[in-house]
Amino acid sequence: MCAGASARERKGMDGTVHLARLQFALTAGSHFLFVALTLGLVTLVALLQTRATLTHSELHARMVRFWGGLYVINYVMGIITGLVMEFQFGTNWSGLLEVTSGVFGVPLALETIGAFFIESTFLGLWIFGWGRFSPRVHLAMIWVVALTAYASAFFIMVTNGWMQRPVGHVMENGQARLADLGALLTNPTGLLAFGHVLFAALLTAGLFMAAVSAYHLRRNTAENEFFRRGLRTGMLTVLLSLMPAASFGGVQFDYLQDTKRAPLVSPLAQAGEVLMLLSWQLITFLSLWFLVKFCYRPRRFGRVFLLTTMAALPLPYLAMISGWVYREVGRQPWAVYGLLRTEDAVSPLSANEAWLSFGVFVPLFAVLVTVNFWLLFRHARRGPQSADAPHAEPAPLPVPTF
Repeated sequence: MCAGASARERKGMDGTVHLARLQFALTAGSHFLFVALTLGLVTLVALLQTRATLTHSELHARMVRFWGGLYVINYVMGIITGLVMEFQFGTNWSGLLEVTSGVFGVPLALETIGAFFIESTFLGLWIFGWGRFSPRVHLAMIWVVALTAYASAFFIMVTNGWMQRPVGHVMENGQARLADLGALLTNPTGLLAFGHVLFAALLTAGLFMAAVSAYHLRRNTAENEFFRRGLRTGMLTVLLSLMPAASFGGVQFDYLQDTKRAPLVSPLAQAGEVLMLLSWQLITFLSLWFLVKFCYRPRRFGRVFLLTTMAALPLPYLAMISGWVYREVGRQPWAVYGLLRTEDAVSPLSANEAWLSFGVFVPLFAVLVTVNFWLLFRHARRGPQSADAPHAEPAPLPVPTF
């Protein structure tokens, strides 16, 4: 390698750009698995608690505790992966921060300092507030958690939307500076993506609730009515989320970049698009199957349907990850479209430094994802009895234990 080679040439020759991209894809994709379920499940828990508070239904109160316990487990593990993932911006993407932090940092600061701080504070009050606050005050807490979770997702998608379609900024001395906050917050690529993610998260949580319920119904446990209600609630959520998710996703094609149009698009991005659409079609088929059964035999679902529902649990995750691959990979070679190339956004790492970062972050995320699904499975398998609190003094919801 000649001494006069540019930073771009050096990074291209030693492959650090591809390694940094792969590392971020694996870690960010893993983190998104937590976010999707958390965002959708908190909505369902808030709705269930609203029903329980207004009708004094003991069944719905038990559903809040059981599904709320699963939500808390997933939320805590999601926070851990999110904090770890953010270190990569400093280690692997210093070029991105140097050029775009004047814009990039604004929505991220709003998400962290505002939405996330409020969300985590009220979630703690909700977890440990059973029996200590009035039912309506306690209900208000979970709705604050849900609304601030939406706000967090909004600011994150605003950030990503700016990377897809940079607006509201000016360039000064090679650095982007925010000039129009309104343009940044109303960027169509961010708003449409937020709507798409919101309904995709509801779809994910609905199918998660249905699959866990199907598992218990297939075992014919003593909690049949509990899980029949869970299956119906989950599948109805899927039905109501399917078309809005698809609509928000389809409208985004109006803002498609040239790099995502054939024949320029990469084979990986094309594969992501196909898998996303195929997963959506399979979920649609399952939803229509449920609708027929719900209309004609609402209390009997059958062994085949229950097994199919359980097997369908990975589909929304596959759809979201493949859609994310299409959105992000299809933007290449731009980190910020038309403004900053990916190879210029990567830190000036040596090959050994890049491999060290990869070797630390990726196995760590693999462990966290494995632990999360193990905790979810363990809590889900135990059923609602594990979350039932003594009537005299309600206990806080469970938190992950290792």
